[in-house]
Amino acid sequence: MSRFWSAVVHGLTPYVPGEQPKLDNLVKLNTNEHPYGPSPKALDAIRCATSDSLRLYPDPNGDALKIALAKRFGVQAKQVFVGNGSDEVLAHAFQALLKHDRALWFPDVTYSFYPVYCGLYGLAHKAIPLADDFSIRVEDYLPRSGDRAGAIIFPNPNAPTGRLLTLAEVEQIVAGNPDAVVLVDEAYVDFGGESAVTLVDRHPNLLVVHTFSKSRSLAGLRVGYAIGHADLIEGLERVKNSFNSYPLDRLALAGAVASVEDEAFFQESCRKVIATRETLVAQMQALGFEVLPSAANFVFARHPRRDGGELAAALRQRAIIVRHFKQARIDQFLRITVGTDEQCAKLVAALGEILSA
Repeated sequence: MSRFWSAVVHGLTPYVPGEQPKLDNLVKLNTNEHPYGPSPKALDAIRCATSDSLRLYPDPNGDALKIALAKRFGVQAKQVFVGNGSDEVLAHAFQALLKHDRALWFPDVTYSFYPVYCGLYGLAHKAIPLADDFSIRVEDYLPRSGDRAGAIIFPNPNAPTGRLLTLAEVEQIVAGNPDAVVLVDEAYVDFGGESAVTLVDRHPNLLVVHTFSKSRSLAGLRVGYAIGHADLIEGLERVKNSFNSYPLDRLALAGAVASVEDEAFFQESCRKVIATRETLVAQMQALGFEVLPSAANFVFARHPRRDGGELAAALRQRAIIVRHFKQARIDQFLRITVGTDEQCAKLVAALGEILSA
């Protein structure tokens, strides 16, 4: 702690990212990274972009990527915003669109960056409890007598639970709050959900945020984007250009455009993860685990007779890393990334040994 810190810094509780351990023969299932590599076309594009042109600034608007994304989703380029990972896109949204006199609403068990951003940007917020089955209840996000949100944000599928709202349920929340921005954070939607991007032309208050880190296996490239009404996108652009006019470098832009254009690889890699997830769920249930329904590239599970923290520690002793949250309501759960078939087989075998000991 320094006497030179500002009052804002003194009051912050920073986000804690998933551990990136350096252990030999590690089975790393704690940060929801894609188990398979990026599109070969994306890698080729990145290699081609590694040239003398790196002495030049990148396109500050990321127009080529906006055009590629607009084409894929059937929207206009002016409805697309791109940034340095979806976390930066979310940060700009908190400043540009979610900060109002009334509180921002989000689930009590959700992506832990949301309350961090509220602290950083001074947003009043309200945590809405999940149902007993850890689902988001639509009715909890609709205005009621004297109580309505200044804005709403939630992931779909939710994280870390993996539970999904249907597109119709998402639209109920959006349509029920016409005077508030509703941000749907779809980091994991490609593993089993239906994107709300199809709703943006009907609802000017809807912003949908995506990342290239999960389903496109480009976490190391740091690319995210938002799609919504052009007025919402303009608000994000105003904040971005008051903060960093060149958020995406030349390599990131080249790789991201090529990834978007390689639809066949994208679809096949997502199918592989989904198939492995379903096998993993069945195997863990056979070991006695309660596994929440997941539409993400991870599962959220607990064992009725074993402590979650102890299970995570025992797995670590076997060089298998999963995520354990020391948080109310979910401290007995493990969030386990869906890895390769081989990695998941090692996990299940280790769990069998631990439970039988």
